[in-house]
Amino acid sequence: MYSDPTPTTSSTVVPRTPSTCSAFAPPPTSRAGAVDVAPYTTASVDAIRCDPGEAKTDARDAAVIADAARTMPHTLRSLNLTDEVTAELTVPVGSDQDLAGEANRTGNRIRGLLTQFHPSLERVLGPRLDHPAITCLFERHGSPQTLRKAGRRKLVEVVRPRAPRMAERLVDDIFTALGQQTVVVPGTNTLDVIVPSPAKSPAAVHEQRRAPETRIEALLEAHPLSQVLTSIPGIGVRTAAILLATVGDGSSFPSAAHPASYAGLAPATRQSGTSIHGEHAPRGGNRQLKRAMFLSAFAALRDPASRGHYARCRARGKTHTQSLLRLARHRVSVLFTMLRDGAFHEPRTQRLA
Repeated sequence: MYSDPTPTTSSTVVPRTPSTCSAFAPPPTSRAGAVDVAPYTTASVDAIRCDPGEAKTDARDAAVIADAARTMPHTLRSLNLTDEVTAELTVPVGSDQDLAGEANRTGNRIRGLLTQFHPSLERVLGPRLDHPAITCLFERHGSPQTLRKAGRRKLVEVVRPRAPRMAERLVDDIFTALGQQTVVVPGTNTLDVIVPSPAKSPAAVHEQRRAPETRIEALLEAHPLSQVLTSIPGIGVRTAAILLATVGDGSSFPSAAHPASYAGLAPATRQSGTSIHGEHAPRGGNRQLKRAMFLSAFAALRDPASRGHYARCRARGKTHTQSLLRLARHRVSVLFTMLRDGAFHEPRTQRLA
């Protein structure tokens, strides 16, 4: 317990918790006569600890937390529990993110196997692994040999119910890829045993994601800022939920530069003497928020204003990724202003050349 400068108020410092548990653990309950603060994560305690030695005990961690609350009150983050919708969003958003990561891991595993044994087939089917027709195809025919043995007509019959428009074209691409590799890599036949099992996982994971998605949509409809967030191009239901779960209404940030730094989108200045100077991409930040802003910037390239900002970055010699990061940084400022004022996004007319 550490006393606040005002004699009538006290702040309770919550013991540290692993940073990986913060997305699912509910925030501490507010008490009358006290101001609750967010828990210190393991990384925060390690960063604050500056005493000599390498020993780590609970008593030592408690002393570090108490001393930090006394000498560095700016490191404490107050909890605002008035927004119950934002607090409830953390659980379904975290569950949805875990399921999405599981689907990506399964897809990467299948693509890795195809790249190892038949790169040409991977180039055709790898980018389409999320399609139900491809997963159904791999469930029945997991190796290049079984695909070739099944024949064109049978493969078209498997693909057509789930992809009627591209069935024949996809099968033609498959057999073209099969003909490009004449060497059979040892161990290729084992794909018949390995691939069908993980091929069933993406469909099951997508089915599991429907439950948290329905809950997220219901919670967003009850939040007054949902319409504000989704009014900007490139932000849908999932991205809006991530933004509300990570930054809330933005009132805890004094300026637009703070959420940009929190997301790891603000360039970090490195300077020492006359030999080391410049700005570099930061390595830290909230990865979940940074990924959401990066993907929303990529999705917003269809918007003329966003495309113009991206084109100007490319004209200055920036790479594709650097231009998207700069666009994401720009959109953080726009979102901060929209959240602060509660205003909807208004597209700007492009400047005349």
